[in-house]
Amino acid sequence: MADPRGFLKHRERELPARRPVPVRIQDWREVYQAQPVDELRQQAGRCMDCGIPFCHSGCPLGNLIPEWNNFAWQGRWPEAIERLHATNNFPEFTGRLCPAPCETACVLGINQPAVTIKQVEVTTIDRAFDDGRVVPVPPERLSGRTVAVIGSGPAGLAVAQQLTRVGHTVAVFERADKPGGLLRYGIPEFKMEKHVLDRRLAQMRAEGTRFRNGVDVGGDVTGAQLRRRYDAVVLAVGSTLPRGLPVPGADLEGVVQAMTYLPQANRVALGQEVPDQILATGKDVVVIGGGDTGADCIGTAHRQGARSVTSLEIMPRPGEDRADAHPWPTYPMLFRVASAHEEGGERVYAASTKEIIGDDKGRVGGLRLVEVRMEDGRFVEVEGSERVIPAQLVLLAMGFLGPERAGIVEQLAVELDDRGNIRRDDSYMTSVPGVFVAGDAGRGQSLIVWAIAEGRSAAHGVDAWLTGGSTLPRPIAPTERPLTV
Repeated sequence: MADPRGFLKHRERELPARRPVPVRIQDWREVYQAQPVDELRQQAGRCMDCGIPFCHSGCPLGNLIPEWNNFAWQGRWPEAIERLHATNNFPEFTGRLCPAPCETACVLGINQPAVTIKQVEVTTIDRAFDDGRVVPVPPERLSGRTVAVIGSGPAGLAVAQQLTRVGHTVAVFERADKPGGLLRYGIPEFKMEKHVLDRRLAQMRAEGTRFRNGVDVGGDVTGAQLRRRYDAVVLAVGSTLPRGLPVPGADLEGVVQAMTYLPQANRVALGQEVPDQILATGKDVVVIGGGDTGADCIGTAHRQGARSVTSLEIMPRPGEDRADAHPWPTYPMLFRVASAHEEGGERVYAASTKEIIGDDKGRVGGLRLVEVRMEDGRFVEVEGSERVIPAQLVLLAMGFLGPERAGIVEQLAVELDDRGNIRRDDSYMTSVPGVFVAGDAGRGQSLIVWAIAEGRSAAHGVDAWLTGGSTLPRPIAPTERPLTV
């Protein structure tokens, strides 16, 4: 354990300061400033001798949180990163992007602010990179088996690194020009600068993982060709079919899916040219959807100089405290303020879009909204609440419906489940022998920590199928869920 009296001496939860809003919306750099190491170690020392660390159950990876909190409190950073890497290939990603279900399951969080687990995590890995402790871990010998991983998001990267390290020859196929999937072109720079991704990819290349960028699997390379060339195939293609908005006017110019808008902005922030880029500059922007993707759109619109930004959410505004329906240690629905919300704009809850209004040129000009309330499990319009708000850019951030069917999924003829995701067994194998699936493509849209956990587990399944057994860890089965979900 960490400091036996730490949670008594330091009752306040302290996080690094965010850069001032007027400053940070002028650039694309990460929002948070560095936290003094002594302050961070003090926060790690708040981790208590709780007997049963429920933070483990809150984390799909089963991160050994009390152990690396203890080492961080003691300043034993080599031991801290060893325990952190024991369960998580990419703590620099989760430490920045995960919503931290471990913290809502923290035992200290029952009657005090929870330990700043995520900040200890990201500080530990960043110090390890700075100190040269993150080095390639190449295999001792090659197995002679080959694996194709389709998709280079967090699930695909986790599969690839695990299988490379046990000696299989792994090729990662990515249709974009650079690997990383949504980590590169979906997550804005202000949440994770891309040098964080590139330094990890450099380690993976040095270990022997091969990246095939700019390859459209299902087009440039067919499923049949992959099956002939590789001993196993892993589909880590994500959940990329966006949910549409079934209202009149949804086809107007200026109504854009979030994952069309965000990648363009990311490319420009990275110095690339994007012809006919969709911009929020000088416009009234409406973001439909109150999740992380919606928040990313809000922050991006602010940095592009939007005139106004309004976020719409059909659900009522969550409370400040846990509701009875979400007791500890479950993950509660709370009113949360992301850095993007802090930067401005209006958040409107319990609102449903009835119509997107166009101008005489076929472009979006406004939204007709109505207030709704929940009755008997369904939304009912509040009489007399209808109103129109201006909008010249409407961003749809309402989630995803599963992997794309056309292309590699159809070519491999894998079965889908009743939710439209790729069906798999307990070893993450699909209905086609030798073809596996990991991450959102099989699970449905979920968190980055689930993607990495599934990638590690799928690697166990692939290795066992290729060799008859595996020493790789297997954090979760496909049907397992922690207490926080």
